[in-house]
Amino acid sequence: MTFFKPSFRHPQLPKNKLGYTSAEYEGVISTLCAGCGHDSIGAAIVQACFELDIEPHRVAKMSGIGCSSKTPAYFLSNSHGFNSVHGRMPAVATGANLANKDLLYIGVSGDGDSASIGMGQFVHVIRKNLNMVYICMNNGVYGLTKGQDSATADVGSISKSGSVNPFPPIDLASLAIELGASFVAQSFSGDKEQLLPLLKAAIHHPGFAFLNIVSPCVTFNNNLGSTKSYQFVREHAACTGQTDYVPMMEPISKSYAEGELAMIELHDGSALQLRKLEHDWNPENRLSAITALKRAESQQEVLTGLLFIDRNPRDLHQILNTTNIPLNQLNANVLCPGNQNLQMINAGFR
Repeated sequence: MTFFKPSFRHPQLPKNKLGYTSAEYEGVISTLCAGCGHDSIGAAIVQACFELDIEPHRVAKMSGIGCSSKTPAYFLSNSHGFNSVHGRMPAVATGANLANKDLLYIGVSGDGDSASIGMGQFVHVIRKNLNMVYICMNNGVYGLTKGQDSATADVGSISKSGSVNPFPPIDLASLAIELGASFVAQSFSGDKEQLLPLLKAAIHHPGFAFLNIVSPCVTFNNNLGSTKSYQFVREHAACTGQTDYVPMMEPISKSYAEGELAMIELHDGSALQLRKLEHDWNPENRLSAITALKRAESQQEVLTGLLFIDRNPRDLHQILNTTNIPLNQLNANVLCPGNQNLQMINAGFR
């Protein structure tokens, strides 16, 4: 068995505006279990970056530890990448972003990596509003260590071994909204039609964009008692509405005959078209979004779609008032102000 993809591709593969085919956005062959939802998310990332005409070398992929954190190897092989220790991906992403804010940062994590050992890091990267796309591939189980319940496993859910989880879950989407995240969405790895526009919007969002994606573990958490299985999510999904991503400078050509159509224009001129099904829910109001999530939870539903968005957030660089030039491009004359200036600074503290 080989884990290398053949170099040959069909000579007439479609190309984007950069002249790249989708092959330039792929990675190595996945070693995850066949049918793993994580591979579907990786494929959606490939398609989103291809269709948005993103140069692969302008992307930095950050990850921690877990099945989810293996996935950056399976997409955008021509991008930068850093696989950190368990739960510490946000700290590494923060350092990299402070050094070079011109890259697109995509952080990939899991429910164990984010909701357990990495919870402190997750909380503070939201508080700082780091400009990145943070994807949590949420399957409610520790797949690499053979099926223990994670902190997002629903109370009463039954593992493959037959044990019943007695603890309530940590709702990462509600937590992210409450902590001040400027973009929060929830989706399902088996719903590419919904996931793709949400990914595109998150990539174009100028602040912390959190995507909590239910991604069933086919080996350890796809049994009938699991609330993170393919069958359960498909039967209990409740979508906030139909979402379309409209690129900048392109006419809006899609409309809906029924329901309320909301246009949410983004900072760069692109937009989200949202046909709302919940008329008493406002995606630009935190309390309304949290209420919608809690209502769905009380009805044993998985609420998916765009949950909350702040169209004018201040990211970490704006909060710290850093220079417009990436720090890794500053020369010694700027970084070292000289002895005379140092003496003046020290004198100010006496």
